[in-house]
Amino acid sequence: MLSTKNQTERDLSETLRTTASQLQYRQPVAEDGFAVHRLIERCPPLDPNSLYCNLLQTTHFADTAVLVECDGEIAAFLSAYVKPGEPEVLFVWQIAVAEKWRGCGLAQGMLKTLLQRPKLRAIQFLETSITPSNQASAKLFRRFAAEHQAALTTSVLFSKAAHFAGTHDDEVLFRIGPFGLDQRSSQ
Repeated sequence: MLSTKNQTERDLSETLRTTASQLQYRQPVAEDGFAVHRLIERCPPLDPNSLYCNLLQTTHFADTAVLVECDGEIAAFLSAYVKPGEPEVLFVWQIAVAEKWRGCGLAQGMLKTLLQRPKLRAIQFLETSITPSNQASAKLFRRFAAEHQAALTTSVLFSKAAHFAGTHDDEVLFRIGPFGLDQRSSQ
């Protein structure tokens, strides 16, 4: 039975590698909002937002969002924004990757795609917040910092006690940078 499971995993991995060449990284549009909402619902430990919020992410914040699609199916979504008053800082709000695409590099690909956009050339720092239990996201951003030879610092952004009244884990701020366009495009 173990060998069957391993063969199934190998077959799936090969299928995904073959299909990966068909992936399309693009800006989202309003019509993607509902599918993005459903994707995020299926990606714990991400906090789900309202459908309206996801519609705003796919329209008002489309310049700082990336959607990955394969054969009409959404494989992944990244939402971000340039921090008000800090035009050199891009804050990544959420990254959601469909279960069958996890481990295939889509999150890294979306970050790279986003930072190569001409409208984001002034970005020198990338920030995000991650709960201590979300080790997959922490690993992603540590790897991103290392690949870009950029400093990474962490600090508590919102605390469980002071900001969430004990109902939500701390949100730890990950700050990566500075980095320049040459580092972003060469990775």
